[in-house]
This record gives sequence, structure tokens and C-alpha cells, in this order.
Amino acid sequence: MPEDCLDTSNTVTCTAPVNIAVIKYWGKRNEELILPINSSLSVTLHQDQLKTTTTAATSRLFQEDRIWLNGKEEDITHPRLQSCLKEIRRLARKRRNDGDPGVESNSLSHKVHICSVNNFPTAAGLASSAAGFACLVYTLARLFGVEGELSGIARQGSGSACRSMYGGFVQWLMGQQDDGKDSVAQQVAPETHWPELRILVLVASAERKPIGSTSGMQTSVLTSSLLKHRAESVVPGRMMEMNEAVQRKDFPAFAELTMKDSNQFHATCLDTYPPIFYLSSVSHQVINLVHRYNSHYGETRVAYTFDAGPNAVIFTLQQHVPEFVQVVQHFFPPEINGGQFIKGHPVNHAALSEELKQSIGLEPMPRGISYIISTKVGPGPCVVQDPAQHLLGSDGMPKKTV
Repeated sequence: MPEDCLDTSNTVTCTAPVNIAVIKYWGKRNEELILPINSSLSVTLHQDQLKTTTTAATSRLFQEDRIWLNGKEEDITHPRLQSCLKEIRRLARKRRNDGDPGVESNSLSHKVHICSVNNFPTAAGLASSAAGFACLVYTLARLFGVEGELSGIARQGSGSACRSMYGGFVQWLMGQQDDGKDSVAQQVAPETHWPELRILVLVASAERKPIGSTSGMQTSVLTSSLLKHRAESVVPGRMMEMNEAVQRKDFPAFAELTMKDSNQFHATCLDTYPPIFYLSSVSHQVINLVHRYNSHYGETRVAYTFDAGPNAVIFTLQQHVPEFVQVVQHFFPPEINGGQFIKGHPVNHAALSEELKQSIGLEPMPRGISYIISTKVGPGPCVVQDPAQHLLGSDGMPKKTV
């Protein structure tokens, strides 16, 4: 092997998914360890549409640890990155010292290069840090031969990242211990559990997140009495109800809980002082649209949830996707300049009745929605077996295509 070439046996590439919380996490009781004030539950989205890919490599030739995110080199001394990296190395050293042969091939004295990209635009505000830190931890664990419970390490990078360590339906238990050892993620049901469930991400055109999640949570914890009530008196019951709804595949119960919890999360943002506004006029219109659509049919066919941003995540069943997509296109007429309005899973065309349009009765908002990502429930992190897919070249630097 040439002197300046990487030993690809010390290179690992993995992918990890985005997750969307249906019972929301908002507020920490410990900032350093990222311990939440309440438990949460999420749905893992399919990686065919939304994923982070990360390559990590060690080499005796590397002078220092380095990381590249979406084509740009970032500061690897960031405390959250360091928490994940140090913990994986600590566990790897422990395994080596315990005589485990699985870690001998990766010299722990070598520096590491990490390269990570998303296959979705970060501007969409779609939990890129959750997918990113889950992928980082999973990839480093594979590289250094670390096995076992990893969600607690991912949590130290980004709270919701612990839920991206599993596919399907996942709960993050807040835990009781001060050291956070019991604040981990658990799979509630696998991705194969509810095959009819579908997800539509409605990406709004404008307004970016006005206040970051970290600072928003800090202010809410300090000033919102509703947040305290929610964490202590509301969420524990909702976690049980949501678990049961998922197990029964009870869409009306799942949908109502999802919408109520999204509304209450944004109510706590309004109850924060000064108030935080994550929803836009487009978001409000989507909420109206969903309720009027459901009202027209006299049953809950569609549900919305919003994270800390204006983009709606819609849950529905497979048979309702074509019509609801047409409803969105009608009330949010797109401006397509060679772009694609519906991305991801193909959606069949459906005709809209005049009766339905009139029943909804909203004024159209042209260009309110930039595009829709059509997806479904998906698996957790995966190892990429093909070395050609590595994001780092033979010199340990990002490939030009990254």
C-alpha cells in the first residue's frame, strides 16, 4: 500500500434516519448531559427519502481529528461532538483492556477523520442534528468495535438523536438517575409493524427558525408554567396512550394524540416569555386544512405535527395519500420552475370533487408549500457495505463529489 493511502479496513460508512416526535421533547433538566424534563415518542422516517450518511476512518498518517459536514470542515472541538467521540473511545479502550479481540484492529492512538452528508436540504429544518449525531455515534461504534446500548451516547450529541438509533416507533425514556444512564431510547414497534402508515413532509417556502431549539428550551424551562404542567401532568398519560394506539394500529387515536401534543408544544412556546413563534401563516393554514378535511369526512383521516419550525409533518394511511396530496396542491398552488413538487415515494393522481373543495372552503395560498416529501416508516441505522460509497478518499480527505 502506498505511504499516503488509507487502509480501508479502518474505514466504515453508515447511514441513519430522521425521526419525528409525536409526543414532543421540549426542555432539559440537565443541559450538559441532555436529560429531558419529559419522555417522548417518535416515528422513524424511511432512509430512502431522508438520511444522513457518515464515513469515519482512522490512520497513523492523520495528524489530528477532523470532521466535514455537508462539504464544509467544522470545528471538531465542539463540546457535543467531543462528548460522543470521547465516550466511544473510552468504551473501546475498556473493551481492549478487557481482552476483547474485536478492537485490536483499530489502533486507538490513531486520529480519526469523519465526513457526513444529508440527502435532504438542511433548510427544511428536518431534525438533521438527530440523524447526524445518531449516524456519527453508530459509525464510530462500528469503527472502534463498540457494541451494546448506544442511544445514551447519541443523546449527548443531540437529545432527539437517541431516538434515531432505532427504526419504527421509538420512545425516549426521561430516566430518573442524575448520571443519565437510564435516559435511553427503546423501540416500541418495528418499522414493519404498521405498513399502511404514510408520512408527508410539507416543506414551507419561507420563514426560517427564528430561535434555535437549545435556547428556546432554556427560556421555556425558566418562564413557562404550562411547560412544567405538561411535563408532570400531561405527558406521562399521553406516553401510555400513544404506546397503546401504536400497538393497536389505531389511527384515529394516534392522530388525535399527535395533533393535541403538537398544539400543546406550541402553546408552551407561546407561554414562554418572551413568546416563541415557530409556526407561520402557512402552518396555521395547514392546521385549518387538516381539521376541515377530517370534518368533511366525519372521521380522522389525516394528522399534523410541527417541530420547532413552520414545516408540517402529515400522518395518514396509504389509501388517503393521493387525495390529500391533491388537496394540498389545490390550496397551496405550487410554483414549479423545473422542480418537482412531490418528492420521494410516488403518489398516484386523484381527482378532487367540487364538494370537497367547497367543504374545506379556504382561500388558496400560492407558493405556501415549496414541495412535499412522500415517505413511510423506516429502519434504524445501517452499515454501507460497498467501499465505493465511502465519503472519504484513499488519502483520508472528502471525495470531490461530497
